[in-house]
Amino acid sequence: MMRQTIYCCSIAIVLVVACLASPAAAFTTTHTTTTTFTQPSKSIYTVDTQTSISISKRIRAQHTQLQLNPASSISQRIRTQHTQLQLNPASFISTDIGSYFGLLQNYNVPFVSSLLLNTILFFSLKPKLMTMLTAEGFAHSLALGTMLWTALGWKGWTVCVMYLFLGQFVTKFGFEKKEALGIAEGRGGRRGPENVWGSALTGTICASAAAQALKVGGPFLGLSSNVWILGYVASLSTKIADTFASEIGKAYGKTTVLITNPLKKVLPGTEGAISLEGTLASVVGGLLLSSYAYLVVGLIPSIEVLAISTFAAFFATMMESLIGATLQEREGFKWMTNEVVNFFNTLIGAAVAMALGVLVLGM
Repeated sequence: MMRQTIYCCSIAIVLVVACLASPAAAFTTTHTTTTTFTQPSKSIYTVDTQTSISISKRIRAQHTQLQLNPASSISQRIRTQHTQLQLNPASFISTDIGSYFGLLQNYNVPFVSSLLLNTILFFSLKPKLMTMLTAEGFAHSLALGTMLWTALGWKGWTVCVMYLFLGQFVTKFGFEKKEALGIAEGRGGRRGPENVWGSALTGTICASAAAQALKVGGPFLGLSSNVWILGYVASLSTKIADTFASEIGKAYGKTTVLITNPLKKVLPGTEGAISLEGTLASVVGGLLLSSYAYLVVGLIPSIEVLAISTFAAFFATMMESLIGATLQEREGFKWMTNEVVNFFNTLIGAAVAMALGVLVLGM
């Protein structure tokens, strides 16, 4: 009985101890868990508070700046762009289109750019150009235009284009009369490759030499770029002066004589023939193209240079008539066709102008 009593008491003591121990353990565990949970929550709260403070400071700073100087950033940008526009009004052209195609460049334009632009222009104007040129003449004119744009930019290019339009214009004067007499230009006045290079080969050489002088920043073959450009303008002025003399003389010349014998009357269109009307027309033609180069595009620098170009064109036109009267169609000179004579004609005009530019004006 005593044993059973002791055993029951022992069990009761164990149960009491267990009950006392269980709440303590549960309390400790709960406390630990709570501590572990609240620690990160406290950290997160701290970070959020700092971020909020930083954002608030930025907003207050921007608000203060806006109150002190409203739209200052926009105003500054507008003033900067306005200043740049005043300094360089075509800056957008220079940066994008102009720098590529050489629209703001007077020489040494990239060849690919020149070819691309000339192709666009020529095919855009093809219906009109095909009334002035044969199919082969169109292709050769495209090549010529590309070379001239590469060498002297749009200014030099337009001088040659002006020559082409003036030549086509004057060719139509009295065309029916000239055609009836059999002295009109063949193919209805349309130019072929031989006409293109007979008229412009000298000019192309001068333009290329001028570009080289401009590139090196000094003389090329002993001559400055201005002298070479004068030769270019004078060569084309010579050819248009010759065209004016020939076409007006054949259409409206009242008295036609040989340049080597002014007392001998000949038919209009005879090689070496001249007339008063044609002679005056040659001065007008040379003056027109030289004036365009001086007044419109500024390719030549002064009125004195314009006068030299006009005189050289007139002188060379007279020399062309002299060559026609003495050499052309003579035995042993069958190779001297009209195109070859045209080349010598332009060569004389360029050479005379360049010589006078150096000797008279000190260019």
